[in-house]
Amino acid sequence: MSESRSNPTLVQLAELGLGRIGARVVTLKLPSARCSAAQPIRSTGASDAADSYGDLMRAIGPTGLIVDLTVEGILHSPARQELLSAGGRVYMISNEHPEVLERCMPNPDLVARVDHSLKRLDAAKTMRVTSEAGTDLTVDITGAPVRGGAGFLTDGQPIAYWPAGLALCFPLRKTVNGLVVLNTGDVNLTFKRYFESPVTLTIEDDRVTDIAGEGLDAVSLQSYFAAWNDPEAYTISHVGWGLNPGARWDSLHLYDKNEINGTELRAVEGNFLISTGANEFADRYTLCHFDFPMRDCSVWIDAVQVVDAGRLLPEFQ
Repeated sequence: MSESRSNPTLVQLAELGLGRIGARVVTLKLPSARCSAAQPIRSTGASDAADSYGDLMRAIGPTGLIVDLTVEGILHSPARQELLSAGGRVYMISNEHPEVLERCMPNPDLVARVDHSLKRLDAAKTMRVTSEAGTDLTVDITGAPVRGGAGFLTDGQPIAYWPAGLALCFPLRKTVNGLVVLNTGDVNLTFKRYFESPVTLTIEDDRVTDIAGEGLDAVSLQSYFAAWNDPEAYTISHVGWGLNPGARWDSLHLYDKNEINGTELRAVEGNFLISTGANEFADRYTLCHFDFPMRDCSVWIDAVQVVDAGRLLPEFQ
């Protein structure tokens, strides 16, 4: 399933790959939707190309597999639920340069890493994140739904995505507090650029209450958030850490913005990922979404340290 703005190379490669394993391939191409907001929407994981095709989603749901090649992907879109409710299984391939997908090929060795992190995360009550740059964040993760994956659609699993290799959770309401310092070299995936000057986010009861910093990065964040005129845009979506040793931190330098989606940077081994925007488990919905992969952070869950200054500790490798 693609849309008119999908990368035709990825569509062709998917057709060839499915054909090689003996699948009967039918290609569904939807028209890309018109822009629904006053500003560009990026990195949401919620393509709106399929949103007005509920009957069609329910019709194709019972097929053996739906390979999602829409530009943003349907991971967080209403179309996903239509497909899954009809019995569908969805494999989402991120809109990346083919080289990125090759380097981040699903690896069976990653399965144990992800499963171990998800189990430890699910059992924990508190996450603490610090950095020498000034980050000091506390998250009550009691009962927070955990999500992650190694890039495989296993038996009984309805949806998976590639590139993969991270463990995260969706904090419940009023559980996130502290400071996040987005330091030089950290990533703004919505803008597909590295931070060149520090930006400090003050977070109170899940909500970014202040964006401080000198330079273009702080001004750009302030402007984009404010343009939505939506209080939910400032709230926390999910937090977690990267586990994929094949993902490269510096890869954003090497491709034009229209060639990649930047998904691999979320999964870089030893990163800390904090994201703002929709969190269905906290009953918050917004089209504004940011993923901020951060380097050099230290992460604890309860009394167990997971990451030490950007280095994934042996228990989680």
